[in-house]
Amino acid sequence: MNKSQKTRHQGSILIVTIWICLFLAGLVLVAARSARVQAMATANRLAGAQAEWIARGALALVLSQIDGTDGRRRVGEEINWEAVPSGPGYFWLLKPDLEDEHQYAFGVMDEAAKINLNAADEDMMLKLPGMTEELAAAIIDWRSSQPAASSQLAGDEYYLLLKPPYYCKRAPLETVEELLLLKGASLFILFGEDINRNGFLDLTENNGEEAPPSDNADNHLDRGLYPFVTVVSSQANVTLSQEHLIDVNSTDTTELVSLLQSVVSSERLFSVLERVRRGRPFRSTLDFFFRAGLSVEEFKKVEPRITVGRRARQVGLVNLVTACRQVIACLPGLEEADVEALINKRQAPDTDLTSLAWVAETLPGEKAAAIGEWVTTRSFQFSADIVAVSSDGRAFKRYRAIIDGRSRPPRVLSFQDLTGLGWPLSREILTALRSGKTLLQPELTTGTGGNR
Repeated sequence: MNKSQKTRHQGSILIVTIWICLFLAGLVLVAARSARVQAMATANRLAGAQAEWIARGALALVLSQIDGTDGRRRVGEEINWEAVPSGPGYFWLLKPDLEDEHQYAFGVMDEAAKINLNAADEDMMLKLPGMTEELAAAIIDWRSSQPAASSQLAGDEYYLLLKPPYYCKRAPLETVEELLLLKGASLFILFGEDINRNGFLDLTENNGEEAPPSDNADNHLDRGLYPFVTVVSSQANVTLSQEHLIDVNSTDTTELVSLLQSVVSSERLFSVLERVRRGRPFRSTLDFFFRAGLSVEEFKKVEPRITVGRRARQVGLVNLVTACRQVIACLPGLEEADVEALINKRQAPDTDLTSLAWVAETLPGEKAAAIGEWVTTRSFQFSADIVAVSSDGRAFKRYRAIIDGRSRPPRVLSFQDLTGLGWPLSREILTALRSGKTLLQPELTTGTGGNR
């Protein structure tokens, strides 16, 4: 081999060596990238598992607060439900601030503070924000076992022409979202501009047509029906100790007379019993209070033991202690001044809210008697909008739990996954967690925006 051939041979070996090195380097880079992707995927799965179990832990804490309630306790009020540390992460119980859409609120929600769509009459439903006559009539038709003779919606003709077709249910609604199956319902009527259901006016909900969802950019959050309605509020027609209540309309007055004897002075007893006899039938316990001529203190002692009819209304009673202004305004016969008077009375520090006596002190007799069959001071069903995030901000979970506190332990009626609606709080929280910070700083726990 001459010198020229030797040089070419060495050059070929060098080129092959370089290609081999490049190939091996590529393999190393691909393997390293694959390992990095696998590590990130594993970390994300771990973060997702953390967020899931943080959410489950939050649910357990909420259940512990409801267990043992007598229906009058304001569940979870003593706990700050904002950025609660839980193991390797945090959770929030998110709820709408119905007085201010520009700030977040946190806590357990009272389902009895809402209008129950399975019980409210058409007039009450029409007073709800955003409700239409068409939808109110459709709700009545949907939940009724038999179509009303005068109803234009009676029968299945409308629903069977849809694609896919289905029958009118003829039974109570099981979820609020079921409204979307009804004639006249829409996403906007149900959720308004608050498409992610966080009760906060996000930037994307106040920019007109620039980005979905569509809104009017008026710096006001149209909430829709969702925060004001429920389908689960109910209570048993028994005393707190699970004893039967005394029917003030019953012809058998033995128990009622005995109860009144223990409360009313002997000088007034005959007069009260005579007024009771002449006053029947009573529409509500508040109606009984006025017609029997009881004092407020006497009524406080009597009210926990009485009812109006053995089958008195048990579904859809509105808790006047926790209901918001918009819900109270739906009660029959109330004007704006009456709603304001009730809210002011319940906020007064010396008001005893354990019975309906404070309502009798606030409203004229006829108005108090009219709403008496629709109101209560007790709640047994609650909901919790749980937002849980891992410590590194990689993953979050959001669930809406509805809980029935009538049983012990309380029963979870539903656990709806809302994660797909997106992160509902300030993006600054995730940014802080991903940069290794904790949520000890107050400015990081709420932030100023919930845009995703």
